[in-house]
Amino acid sequence: MTPRERWQAVLQGRKPDRVPCDFWGTAEVTARLRGELGCASERELWERLGIDKCIHLAPRHPLAKEDEWHIPSSFDIWHVGTKEVAYQDRLGVYVETVIHPLAEARTVADIETFDWPVSEEWDVSAFRARCQEWAGYPILGCTSEPFYLYCHLRGMEQALEDLLLNAEIAEAALERIHAIFAGIFRRTLDAAADLIDFVYVAEDLGTQDSLLMSPASFRRFLKPRMARMIQLAHSYGVRVVHHDDGAIRPLLPDLMEIGIDVLNPIQWRCRGMEREGLARDFGASVVFHGGVDNQKTLPFGTPEDVRQEVADNLRIFRDCKGYIVAPCHNIQPNTPTENILALYQAVRDFGRP
Repeated sequence: MTPRERWQAVLQGRKPDRVPCDFWGTAEVTARLRGELGCASERELWERLGIDKCIHLAPRHPLAKEDEWHIPSSFDIWHVGTKEVAYQDRLGVYVETVIHPLAEARTVADIETFDWPVSEEWDVSAFRARCQEWAGYPILGCTSEPFYLYCHLRGMEQALEDLLLNAEIAEAALERIHAIFAGIFRRTLDAAADLIDFVYVAEDLGTQDSLLMSPASFRRFLKPRMARMIQLAHSYGVRVVHHDDGAIRPLLPDLMEIGIDVLNPIQWRCRGMEREGLARDFGASVVFHGGVDNQKTLPFGTPEDVRQEVADNLRIFRDCKGYIVAPCHNIQPNTPTENILALYQAVRDFGRP
């Protein structure tokens, strides 16, 4: 089976020839693997390791300086200022926001007069051809993560305060962001819905131990718009991956209610996210994606620890709607190559019927 056929089999309730697997890693990790394994391209890397890589694509904005599939992170388009910060003795870098362009907004009028992009500015003319370049692989096309973007526009502390003290500002901004994303989704799906397997309707609402906001705030500010975006994707016959970091257990019934198809990343070391409980309570409703821990197991465990965790996940999620093996977020540069190789070898060893 091709990678795409494996994913489609799981999503359709059929048994693939083996459980599909995916890769999430920083750019530094991907480059290191390519170098160490002598792979001339990412496609060659996925083939060498037997990875059923979900290919992340998106239409491009002509003014974006970033070459970024994650549209909310094309920060130039939203007038968000960033800087790169090195970490782990310069093993890698991350992007930190230093300019929040809506930080001083005090009224709804300030939101309405902001220089918002419009969805028609994103160029979809080459998108179909880019999807066709990855025939045989599952494709995720287009992203929506409104509160994530709102935090960059406003500053996280102010954004969270707005939910309690400045609701009218939060509503105005989140509705404008939703409308832009919905327009991009429609244009992208009009261009290539038959080639796209998923869209990304996401947020980052969990910490290690709890939620960033109350369930009541989620239900007021985020859930209705998220439901509309999911309905839009489903109207084109395209499924929805919902990414949400951390301890989000209290929100999972709401997410099942609005129809997410795939839940990522399953950070099971976070409070309330124990794998057995997730499988028991939500396994009939959603396909799980992720679950190979990159807080302890992948960076600090042994190859045998990694193999055992893959085997455990396959056992725990065996009777669920579906499971796709993947790290529970981007593999970091301090992760030994032998542990990464062990992950994908374990899929080949343990993932067959």
